[in-house]
Amino acid sequence: MITIGNCSGFYGDRFSAMRDMLEGGRLDVLTGDYLAELTMLILGKDTLKDPTTGYAKTFLRQVADSVDLALQRDVKIVSNAGGLNPAGLAAAIEALGTRAKVAYVDGDDLRGRLDSHPDALTANAYLGAFGIAHALDAGADIVVTGRVTDASVVVGPAIAHHGWKRDSYDELAGAVVAGHVIECGTQATGGNFSGFLTMSPQARARPLGFPVAEIAVDGSSIITKQDETGGTVTVDTVTAQLLYEIQGPLYLGPDVTTDLTSIRLQEVGIDRVAITGVTGTPPPATLKVAVNSLGGYRNSAEFVLTGPDIDAKAAWLRDQLDAELPIGPDYTWSTYRIPAPDSPTEEGAACILRLSARAADADAVGRALTAPAIELALASYPGFHVTAPPGRPSPFGIYKAAYVRRDRAPETVHLPDGSTYEVPSPLAYAEASRTSAETSRTSAETSRASAETSRASTGVTSRTTGATPRPTGATPRPTGATSRRELGELVYARSGDKGGDANLGLWVPQGRPEASVEWLLDTVTPQWVRELLPEAEDLAIDITPLPHLRGVNIVIHDLLGEGVAASTRFDPQAKGLGEWARSRFVDMPLNLCPDGTSEAIR
Repeated sequence: MITIGNCSGFYGDRFSAMRDMLEGGRLDVLTGDYLAELTMLILGKDTLKDPTTGYAKTFLRQVADSVDLALQRDVKIVSNAGGLNPAGLAAAIEALGTRAKVAYVDGDDLRGRLDSHPDALTANAYLGAFGIAHALDAGADIVVTGRVTDASVVVGPAIAHHGWKRDSYDELAGAVVAGHVIECGTQATGGNFSGFLTMSPQARARPLGFPVAEIAVDGSSIITKQDETGGTVTVDTVTAQLLYEIQGPLYLGPDVTTDLTSIRLQEVGIDRVAITGVTGTPPPATLKVAVNSLGGYRNSAEFVLTGPDIDAKAAWLRDQLDAELPIGPDYTWSTYRIPAPDSPTEEGAACILRLSARAADADAVGRALTAPAIELALASYPGFHVTAPPGRPSPFGIYKAAYVRRDRAPETVHLPDGSTYEVPSPLAYAEASRTSAETSRTSAETSRASAETSRASTGVTSRTTGATPRPTGATPRPTGATSRRELGELVYARSGDKGGDANLGLWVPQGRPEASVEWLLDTVTPQWVRELLPEAEDLAIDITPLPHLRGVNIVIHDLLGEGVAASTRFDPQAKGLGEWARSRFVDMPLNLCPDGTSEAIR
């Protein structure tokens, strides 16, 4: 068994976590995930100012603070903090003057070499874990990488420890699942968890502990956390992370294709959840590339509407500005909700109406936008005021995914002795049909999707990718009387972004009757999601049932436009989408209602 901890889920996570984890208990390896689609854009902008940057500077400061302790405790450190410049980060670590042996992995950077996006600010292929494993086998104490998959920083050490081969597909897939669970830090121990009220006051009072994966030679694992830390590890907290940012039943990686429907979870002790049964098959023949381009400039103005006649005030303001704003920029008005009547506070009687604008030219969304807005201060609706003075335009980026042959991005390891090693290609690849959902956005419709399409009143094509049938002998869908209730009385949720798509996982927590799971699996269709979330009414939707996780995964295509860096949505990363879904009222069978045969889950 190898024990692997995590100390970072994003660039900006808790600075003390690296030292805290090293001091908190026995570890073989400490990993950190610092990269995301938005982070790559930020690092790309950094390199425009200074080409010697492009890596996560926080990681360097953490290593300076903690490397001696890591060496003393014989803990290896593995991180993707190298970003766009892993060589620069490795050199900066060596310049600290420690005795640590540093290796780095690169080959992912395709800037200027991607035919489809020749002017991309960043273009990075998602590399795998075997380069990391080779560096550790060669004696590296610290391994930094460019853009590998988030789980690879966990899978690589497991490969090195257990000696897995390229075709150890089930073992690799098991490690991928463990890596997916812990790479986002404290989201596996109660962070962003719908069921936070089920956690003890003591668990919530202390800083949440970062997760630990104990990975066995067969790829099975136990997810836990260090003693005396806050938070909790349960089947539900692990499920929450498993349903985060996935896009179907097959999790396509550079080393293995993981079947998410094969996952089995079981609590085996306090703050200990076993992951077993995971199966894997060969990886796809192509590598996914995250591409960020500069899209132009954006700006916004926020108007405060207070008291009665909110709709009429908003309409008058929009009419006035529509007549004055220049033609050309892309304008977006936010939605708002009518304040509660008879509010005892002024803030409670108000709401925000936001105007956002995007254009290729900064001047088009500078004073050309803000001057007409502010000039209405004494000439528009009663109570006119804004939340802040006019701001300057800021650049925004556009995210797109591309796909390349593996020989376009050779995974190269730079070892502490100065030698290099190019990682061989996989022994086999998945059939083309198994990667079509990822490479073409066109998936074969199942009978369930076809039936739903025929029922849809909107005329929008709905898609279901790789729908998994329920086990034979499943409980029939509950019938009879229903009650209009909040969905969150029955299910938990977790949501996030994948480029312009929003991911939403819904599941029935442990302790609820199996009939609730059957109701959820039978109820969630693309059209039902559109009714639940009206902002998705014109969008394509994929549904993947995951009965062994007691839930479903939903992908809402294009809800986030061109990605977080370009989005003008109120929630550009869809972080709150799941909680919005839980707040919506649905028709729920009476025997499943919290005041019926079961109590509410919160």
